[in-house]
Amino acid sequence: MKNYLEKIEPSLREYYEILSPDMPDFLEEYINTEVMQKQAGISVTCGTYYSNMYDQVWYSSLDHSIAVALIIWNFTKDKKQTLSGLFHDIATPVFKHCIDFMNKDYDKQESTEELTTKLISDSEEIMNLLNRDGISIDEIKDYHMYPIADNDTPLLSSDRLEYTLSNGYGVTEKIWGLNDIKEVYKDIAILKNEDGIDELGFNSLEKAEKFVETMSKLSRLYRRNKTKFTMQFLADTMKKMSEAGLISVSDLYKYSEKEVMQMIENSSLENISDAFKMWKNTDSINESYIKPENDIYFVSIDNVKVRYINPLVRMDSGEVKRIADISEKAKDAIKHAKEYKTKKYVYLDFKY
Repeated sequence: MKNYLEKIEPSLREYYEILSPDMPDFLEEYINTEVMQKQAGISVTCGTYYSNMYDQVWYSSLDHSIAVALIIWNFTKDKKQTLSGLFHDIATPVFKHCIDFMNKDYDKQESTEELTTKLISDSEEIMNLLNRDGISIDEIKDYHMYPIADNDTPLLSSDRLEYTLSNGYGVTEKIWGLNDIKEVYKDIAILKNEDGIDELGFNSLEKAEKFVETMSKLSRLYRRNKTKFTMQFLADTMKKMSEAGLISVSDLYKYSEKEVMQMIENSSLENISDAFKMWKNTDSINESYIKPENDIYFVSIDNVKVRYINPLVRMDSGEVKRIADISEKAKDAIKHAKEYKTKKYVYLDFKY
């Protein structure tokens, strides 16, 4: 059996070693199962990686899932919680949250999660491993049950922590390097929040402020107009392909993104293939407060999910507070993240 971790890039390996100096042996077997390996062909950037509008490094849904699992393992040493983190995006289809846009789930972006249990239970490899390890599917099928793995915005969880670290490392945009990540990550500990529940937080205000500053920049990038355009455009493209009988919903879980892109580019529907190639090759996008005329394809979305984090900080006195309550700098950064606005319309000059 091929070991996925043996062929990853040195920079990704170094990143993983920051998250958890020891890679638990049991994790590798689950990573190498067929259903998990399908996530290696899906980018976490919801398709933006493939357009010349962006300068991003490749980072797959599998890479993200492994990193989340390693964070959970580092802080809990709990096998069940770690596996729940590894499986949390197992139901991710090609172009990731673009399918949520296809399903009109702009706000929560959770429309595909209901398939998680089915994909795990349908995998003979995973079920055999779970049976061997004495773990029931109910203990790993939903990472929401473990607060260190996942919790509600704006709390800090392993999932939210991981995508902030990696997205700032160049997956969304290059904001910091591995030394910055190591500096911030080493400051994190499990704290008790206002409700007496375990939550990841910071031991120093300085490191927490650095994290929140990067988080705020990323939060705005997630909702910039060219990203909203890309996600809705790919969702509409998948819908048109489906209506024409050229692709099925099951194909979105069967093929890699590169294979689906080939299907789009080779499509007999010229307006789909031509529009896709224009989006892929363009390096800029048009924005306006006025609705485009002449049936030009445009996107206008106001209620996109706002991703932001207001983490806990352990003060010198030992008391634990939310950073927005003790730092004006962090409070302003969070405000900028939450209140970010774009022009109402974004478009490319083609009819769709």
